[in-house]
Amino acid sequence: MPACPSCSQDNPNDANFCSQCGQVLVKHFAEPERESPPSASTPTALQLWETFIGPNKSLQFSLKTGWTWRPAFLYYKEKFANLETPNGPRFALSWNWPAACFDSFLWFLYRKMYMFALLYAVAPAVAIFLTGDMTVGIVSRVLAGGSANYLYFWHVKDKLQRIMAIPNLDETERAQLVREEGGVQPYVLWLGAALHVFMLGLLVAAVSQGPLEGDLLEGTEERPTPKFF
Repeated sequence: MPACPSCSQDNPNDANFCSQCGQVLVKHFAEPERESPPSASTPTALQLWETFIGPNKSLQFSLKTGWTWRPAFLYYKEKFANLETPNGPRFALSWNWPAACFDSFLWFLYRKMYMFALLYAVAPAVAIFLTGDMTVGIVSRVLAGGSANYLYFWHVKDKLQRIMAIPNLDETERAQLVREEGGVQPYVLWLGAALHVFMLGLLVAAVSQGPLEGDLLEGTEERPTPKFF
């Protein structure tokens, strides 16, 4: 029974006023339980793409800013904006310098595009072996530089759609999976450096050895073949 704060008279639990002095009784209600903080909202599409591409930085060039060192996501955000339209994705020609200037298969391997890495590692070598034409390597680099951004756009889009379609996966696990499937392979940088050092060593060895002995100089007569009777 609540006591009156003025005259200390006991009153019924449901009384609003003191039965003796008429003082308004203050009722103490149980404090409502505090709601737990809302869970993290579902990330936006742009946040998913940024998480997938990763926080790594790269050396980038543009006519407006020149050479800059900034997050790779900003570069791909600009390139992908030309591919995504209100009517759906479209092909737009753009140029990716790393995919063209370095070994193309290393760039695809660096971005975890394993199928294209295998294609660009095997196809040019087989074509050169069959045709003997060394310009095949140059053509493959041009093709890689012109299509790399478009292929990477579809790689990211397909991977994110697959991850978001997985049922019974909380946001923390989903974000972790996005980071694991995306990002880059840092070891590829060391692999590329080792391969280029190896190729440089082969080139130096070939130059130091000079032409093979027994090769005929241009304009000299061929030695007669001895005949045995």
